[in-house]
Amino acid sequence: MVKENTIKKDSATAKKVKKAVLRKKFSGVVLSDKMDKTITVRVDKVKIHPKYQKRYTASKKYKVHDEKNQFKIDDKVAFEECRPMSKDKRWRVIYS
Repeated sequence: MVKENTIKKDSATAKKVKKAVLRKKFSGVVLSDKMDKTITVRVDKVKIHPKYQKRYTASKKYKVHDEKNQFKIDDKVAFEECRPMSKDKRWRVIYS
């Protein structure tokens, strides 16, 4: 019986401990700020071709939530993953 009680206490304390949420973080350049509270950001990544070992740049665009409408075209911005805010928007600006 002693073991059962310790197990129950351990599981109860385990529920109270909050886990750290690991969120993806990127930085890129603002392409568009025409939407309200939303910016489009381009993130460039250097990749290497598996066969020829040549380096090339691959880019991807993200829609990022900008609550303050602070960032304009050609600004560098850092952003992180968050809950879905709309159909395409799953990223939030990190203000520093």
